[in-house]
Amino acid sequence: MGLLKESFAEGSALMAAKADPAAKPLIKALVADFQTAAGRSTARDGLKEKLKGLKPAEITAKCIETLGQAGAVVDAKAPDDAAAFKAWLRQISQHVAEAAKERGFFSSGSSPVSDKEKATLQQISSALKLAA
Repeated sequence: MGLLKESFAEGSALMAAKADPAAKPLIKALVADFQTAAGRSTARDGLKEKLKGLKPAEITAKCIETLGQAGAVVDAKAPDDAAAFKAWLRQISQHVAEAAKERGFFSSGSSPVSDKEKATLQQISSALKLAA
């Protein structure tokens, strides 16, 4: 159920960017591209290729590495939009991490973000060269 909630959180973050009049043109263009069948297919196929043959433990590291590469490309190609774009990527990560509350096995309480997710969010911020 948590994975499903996290998947919906990702989609809602994209829709929020589409509706945000203050969103940078680069973000709006990416969202518009992702809304097409061809754009989704390109993203899905690229992700499959990048993660092909990796063990589950390696997937997170590869995704974080890819985010860092994307941040570097935006820094070089669209420096005026880079800070907003990278903050937006980090915001999506935070939104997804908060989508499904983590429950401890013996605990009746729950926290919005697990310690493992917090560590991953820190790695994402670092890869994007953002303050945590």
